[in-house]
Amino acid sequence: MAAPTLKGKTLFITGASRGIGLAIGLRAARDGANVAIAAKTAEPNAKLPGTIYTAAKEIEAAGGRALPLIVDVREETSVRRALDETAQHFGGIDIIVNNASAISLTDSQSTEMKRFDLMHQINTRGTFMVSKFGAPYLFKADNPHILMLSPPLDMKEKWFAGHTAYTMAKFGMSIVVLGLAGEFRSKGVAVNALWPRTTIATAAVKNLLGGDALMRASRTPEILADAAHLVFCKPAREFTGRFLIDDTFLAENGVTEFDHYRIDPTRDLAVDFFVPDDSVAPASLTRRAG
Repeated sequence: MAAPTLKGKTLFITGASRGIGLAIGLRAARDGANVAIAAKTAEPNAKLPGTIYTAAKEIEAAGGRALPLIVDVREETSVRRALDETAQHFGGIDIIVNNASAISLTDSQSTEMKRFDLMHQINTRGTFMVSKFGAPYLFKADNPHILMLSPPLDMKEKWFAGHTAYTMAKFGMSIVVLGLAGEFRSKGVAVNALWPRTTIATAAVKNLLGGDALMRASRTPEILADAAHLVFCKPAREFTGRFLIDDTFLAENGVTEFDHYRIDPTRDLAVDFFVPDDSVAPASLTRRAG
């Protein structure tokens, strides 16, 4: 039996110029998929490597077709135009990945309202808007999926205390999953959430959370890319409304080896925010012996 493939499928990925979004696009590209890179970065930035154009070159080198699009997920006209251009260019849209996100780990007294607004405009509102305007294209697709890079709705005080504004914005993305999974179930569109058990080696982790030390205690974005690929290959009518942790989901689908995702095998892995206490890792998170 042939392995499931995304060959010929079209993915619209927000925040795909680098990091997790790009990794998901590259994994699909290896199957021969089409990838619309919907992101804001058109000019190089020393602290944020990668633009929509460098990402497009990587997608094409990996075997896919790329469409770089300058998109601000806060702007309705920008989102509508990008979705329409993607559908016209590739003949439709099969998969939407809401990956674009803003983060500020500040308490209530330290959170400026403009930063509060930014996180909610990008995370919650942007996710809702891209899904809303992308849905009519998905209704016409075979096996359509929407995937949010957002956490399980584990309503514990500890996830809010210290950074209420950020948690509200990230959980807002997951509430969109909950709502649209129910709304779109009868139309055959799967809506799911995917979240990493450990921190992931991205520019955000390096620049905003913990620098090189946390990067070395992280896994690569490829773990999320492999998990997302598995999601997209599931039958949309049967697999929806799930809140998935990357390694648990991979393990449930037969993956037994996770060490190759480590940045530094001599370091213990750092557990990410929002992973429920009752979620048991399928592989050790401590440093590898020897």
